[in-house]
Amino acid sequence: MRFGKIAVGSLLGLRLAGLLAAQEPQRPVFRVKVDMVVVTFTVTDSKGRYVSGLKPSDFRILEDGIVQKIATFAEGSKPAVQVLEDGSTRPLIATGPEAEAGGAADAFVGTNVFILFDTSNYMYRGFVYASDAIADFVRGLDRADSVAIYTFSRNLSRAAPLTRDRQAAIAGLRKAVAGDDAALYNSLLLTLRDAAKVPGRKVIIVFSNGPDNASVVAPDDVRAVAEDEGIPIYVISTSEVNKDPISSAVFRRITARTGGQAFWAKTWQKQVEAFESIREALGYSYTITYYPQPNPNEGFRKITVEIVSDVAKKYRVRARPGYRPRPAF
Repeated sequence: MRFGKIAVGSLLGLRLAGLLAAQEPQRPVFRVKVDMVVVTFTVTDSKGRYVSGLKPSDFRILEDGIVQKIATFAEGSKPAVQVLEDGSTRPLIATGPEAEAGGAADAFVGTNVFILFDTSNYMYRGFVYASDAIADFVRGLDRADSVAIYTFSRNLSRAAPLTRDRQAAIAGLRKAVAGDDAALYNSLLLTLRDAAKVPGRKVIIVFSNGPDNASVVAPDDVRAVAEDEGIPIYVISTSEVNKDPISSAVFRRITARTGGQAFWAKTWQKQVEAFESIREALGYSYTITYYPQPNPNEGFRKITVEIVSDVAKKYRVRARPGYRPRPAF
């Protein structure tokens, strides 16, 4: 009987302790999950010309001032290489699940290009010329690149899935029809979500007249997603920069914060030139990946790409400024 009383008393004590603990305010514990970070960037000289031929040893990557070890390195559409501890490189070879899924090496060959084409009523006048400019751009992509064609007005339409078949992509483009109101930021967010699921290098090119009158998401929310995913966004706007200052400011902010670039191309000749500039940027871009060193920062982490050679002061790097690690649930 005495043993039974002790057991019951202990049980009551445990329940009371648990009740008191439940009544005490709990300090929230936040955890973040950081996978491989992808940084795509370009390097230009003092005259704005792209610089090619740089090696992994020419760069130093810092995250919040912490030097990172480069895992893989690629230039343009060339296959990525693995960077070893001693700084040497070797071809990237996939192992385990990555090999079964097609291989990390294949994922980092070429660029996955997502084109988001504005087919709203803002584009009625220049619809045919815009479609032709996009088709010419698709034909001129590097053989290693893949391309997807998305169109939007009020809703997003996936006209052609990601493919290396240029004719299939252009066939999807030619099926596009002009729509009504423009939900640019809704559509861009959905495109970002699709692109984020694809391994390897990727970029989004937005071809739009500019105004958005149907989205329910804010442009800065879209910009934050692009920034965190490491996907450069290029924008070609067919409106004049001074006629729509709100959209122009948004385009500048989104492209700058993702390592992309904005173009204002009212005429079809300027549109062709803008696509040529983007194609050139893709061909001269560098892509570095790394697994972050321990970092207590659970908020925005600043990424810095430094060139360590003597000519570094003459070069300019265009890259996204950082990212936010995902919460771990």
